[in-house]
Amino acid sequence: MFSGIVEEAARVVAVEPDGGNLHITLECSFADELCIDQSIAHNGVCLTVVALPGNGTYTVTAIHETLRRSNLGDLKPGDLVNLERSMRLDGRLDGHIVQGHVDTTAICTEVEEADGSTYFTFAYEASRELIAKGYVTVEKGSVTVNGVSLTVCDSEPQQFRVAIIPYTFDHTNFCRIAKGSRVNLEFDILGKYIARIAALTQA
Repeated sequence: MFSGIVEEAARVVAVEPDGGNLHITLECSFADELCIDQSIAHNGVCLTVVALPGNGTYTVTAIHETLRRSNLGDLKPGDLVNLERSMRLDGRLDGHIVQGHVDTTAICTEVEEADGSTYFTFAYEASRELIAKGYVTVEKGSVTVNGVSLTVCDSEPQQFRVAIIPYTFDHTNFCRIAKGSRVNLEFDILGKYIARIAALTQA
């Protein structure tokens, strides 16, 4: 379980295809604190540490289903990945409840500067079937973009905007998101449960 509060934007050191899987090695400041089998969110995707090569690096493996639903298959050496270690139960929930299970990807359609902050617009597929699963945003609701807990503004059936403050821009990979970039989305788990219950009671 996560909160959507990114600890660090880590640099990809290597990517190694292995059948339908992808081994990803990253360099981050807390690599020496990690252990095998530990869970870490990568651009919002919960992955397990499988190796600790040393020199401030660690390796995780993304399977085919993860690559199909997320942007991790797009990674190449030098890219930045948002990291968050699993949430402590004795800590504050500064973001919102995030599972680390990415639902789909979205495309950035616009980046707009606005008096020190930056607005990003994202478009995603929103069929009737997906909406029934809760793959939808609501005004002032929560959404996770590349692992970052954000508040939705200008919610539309197939797109939404978020406002990024300078700190978040500088300390996450939002600094590299541009028009055409593909990002990971995880919709609010509470909304997904409500949508599922509504669909079952109406059947």
